[in-house]
Amino acid sequence: MFGVIAYAASALMFVAASALLVIRYMHIFQLNSYKSDIQLKWLKSDFKSFRRRLFLLLTIPLVILFRTAGLVISFFLFAALFIVDRPKKAKKPLVYTGRVKRMLATISVFYAIFIILGAVSWFAFRNPVPTSLYGAAALLFPPLSAILANRINRSAEKRINDGFIKDAERIIKEMPRLTVIGVTGSYGKTSVKFYLGKLLSAKFNVLVTPESYNTTLGVVRTIREHLRPTHEIFVCEMGAKGVGEIKEICDIVRPKMGVITSVGPQHLETFKSIENVISTKFELERALPIDGKIFLNTDNEYIAGQKVMVESVSYGIESEADYRARDIKVSEQGSEFKMTGRDGKEYTFTTRLIGRHNVLNIAGAVAVADTLGVPMEDIVMQVRRLESVPHRLQLIRSGSNLIIDDAYNSNPSGAKAALDVLKEFEGVKLLVTPGMIELGEKQYEMNYEFGRQAAEVCDYVVLVGERQTRPIREGLLSAGYGEGKIIVVPTIDEALAAVGAIKTYQRKIVLLENDLPDNY
Repeated sequence: MFGVIAYAASALMFVAASALLVIRYMHIFQLNSYKSDIQLKWLKSDFKSFRRRLFLLLTIPLVILFRTAGLVISFFLFAALFIVDRPKKAKKPLVYTGRVKRMLATISVFYAIFIILGAVSWFAFRNPVPTSLYGAAALLFPPLSAILANRINRSAEKRINDGFIKDAERIIKEMPRLTVIGVTGSYGKTSVKFYLGKLLSAKFNVLVTPESYNTTLGVVRTIREHLRPTHEIFVCEMGAKGVGEIKEICDIVRPKMGVITSVGPQHLETFKSIENVISTKFELERALPIDGKIFLNTDNEYIAGQKVMVESVSYGIESEADYRARDIKVSEQGSEFKMTGRDGKEYTFTTRLIGRHNVLNIAGAVAVADTLGVPMEDIVMQVRRLESVPHRLQLIRSGSNLIIDDAYNSNPSGAKAALDVLKEFEGVKLLVTPGMIELGEKQYEMNYEFGRQAAEVCDYVVLVGERQTRPIREGLLSAGYGEGKIIVVPTIDEALAAVGAIKTYQRKIVLLENDLPDNY
């Protein structure tokens, strides 16, 4: 009887500990966009963490040699693993979508098989060796569980997703008077999307894809759950990490207008080359009807020289664009600039948003709204009402100090723009950053250059993660930056604590540039 209890208790604790591991790897798989090749690459970098758990293989000889006593010892080892692997608070928690639930169900079947086979071997044949081998297989299973379940479920997932996509296509086709505006770019697309939604709402009933719903299935979900016959305009953010992904979204929503906010070395690990990035972003332009319009940020060197097949409208600050923001003034109260509308009149815009980067994004939204016939007086009013998109040059007051929260995502252009904003403020200037990621072979070079740029602006630099930020540190030192002004800490919480510990009689201006996701 005691042997039955020992086996059941050990098996249950093993399942509980394994469940935490499976959920952890599923979370990473979701952050890696369910891409098996990216997950495998991440697993290689995480091998040290997995290696620490290999001591659990000691349970095999324990069970073989000591049987019931070995099961009792195994129970406590699994309990220790359960305690150590309790999930920490995630920056972006695992979302239990239908896909995730189905993968977890598939993984559960595997564990049921392991346990049943082990029990049969233990109780029916009184042989602990097969039981231990099944246990070893189950112990080594979690890292590859998500990849395997995804492969097994692939056909079923495709049928389900195809059904959702067809339903979204049907909804779009049943709204022939709907104007779909696609917004894409290496960066700036989320801000332009929200600004455009605000400006167009002065005249139209507008739906905007929420948050960062910019994948194919995110757009499909938005259409199926939120698009109504009363909507006149659908502003659709389109993201991509590989060639063909913008086209895939366009085939569903059939855009009539498009905005390309930028092209840069984002996601080079998956795109492989800047030429692939350019081609993918311009899939939006190629999807437009012959009478469509494409709005282009011609300040961007990769965009300015591209030939297009439809009518184009340019916007910018530095370039001679159709809609050019000029006479820009930036302070901690916000930004002011001037633009000329299609009526030929000059208008002055004021906004609480800070930075030339935000002014450029607003200029793009103004260009689209003016072209669609929103009165310029209304656009001016709506610009005044714009609020910061969270974590994108968002100004936060903390007592007498200021925080410039630009932590959502970072890229070379955005990081430089954020430093330019920091330069405008009076006080002790501090940069907190883990550096930039997903830049492929250029990652070291661009983080190094970021360090050199920061040396010209910042009084202190707090680097989050020693290995990840080494290029920034080397860039700072190469620019003659004092080593005593560089602080390296392992976590963002410790970084903020380090900022608080710096003694100064002046107010602190803290730039939070990037915050790495949980898979970094």
